[in-house]
Amino acid sequence: MNRRHFFTTAAAAALASRLDAQTTAKAAADPAYKIKNKGIKHTLMGWCWRPMDTLQLARHAKEIGLVGIEGIDSKLYPEVKKLGLDISLVGSHGFAKGPCNPEFRDEVITKLNDSINLAADVGCKKVITFTGMKFEGMDRDKAVKNCLDVWKQVLPLAEKKGVTLVLEHLNSRDSSHPMKGHPGYFGDDVDFCVDLIKQIGSPSFKLLFDIYHVSIMNGDIIRRLRLHKEYIGHVHTAGNPGRCELDEHQEIHYPAVMQALLEIGYHDFVAHEFIPTWEDTILALRHAAMVCDV
Repeated sequence: MNRRHFFTTAAAAALASRLDAQTTAKAAADPAYKIKNKGIKHTLMGWCWRPMDTLQLARHAKEIGLVGIEGIDSKLYPEVKKLGLDISLVGSHGFAKGPCNPEFRDEVITKLNDSINLAADVGCKKVITFTGMKFEGMDRDKAVKNCLDVWKQVLPLAEKKGVTLVLEHLNSRDSSHPMKGHPGYFGDDVDFCVDLIKQIGSPSFKLLFDIYHVSIMNGDIIRRLRLHKEYIGHVHTAGNPGRCELDEHQEIHYPAVMQALLEIGYHDFVAHEFIPTWEDTILALRHAAMVCDV
């Protein structure tokens, strides 16, 4: 075999392998799969499956074996709970208008207090919070102080109600889609977010460890799970790149990540927050449940 023929044959074989791999996850996805293990509590972020009707999505989630849902209109909480699903996380002020900017201080405090009360009313133990976006003329130290002051103001209510605020770290690198990345987000370094949590020093203030965002901004996911284990209060999944399914088109090895969660003693909610690209979006959810069923 001459050199040219060798490389031509090798390239053809590699292409064939890639084409075969493209169907691997879909082929492996069992359309009747139901969650078998109880190591973590599977939930999902409802906005990712729009425009599917929320209650239809909730029924699918229940049938697959998920135990909760988040990222949905609070008006639907009672109906979702009737289906036997928990509300795993209550929204609040959003990532754009955050406490780092004094312009939004009062609005953030009001929305966090309202969300804490709502969470307590519906039996949810967690409310999300964010740092907010950087702004013109921002002084970093003052922005940190602004965040800490706001969170310290609302934490007495959270502690009284038995609710934990979870601070979400977001990536600022991906500008391809408004929900795949958030250029200008202040809390775009997960280690920085953990430092903020340490400065708060309350068991009712923890980290929302979004595996997708950590993968983009910091990497070394399993090491960081171990390093920050005592501060993790909630977890999100998605494939990187693309915020897609947890399939062969992305780089995160989710079975190992889920095992690492068990090893650090995390047995709480893991919310699937990927944007489905498969035609059968519920099959994509089942596949994510299969991959992460530990």
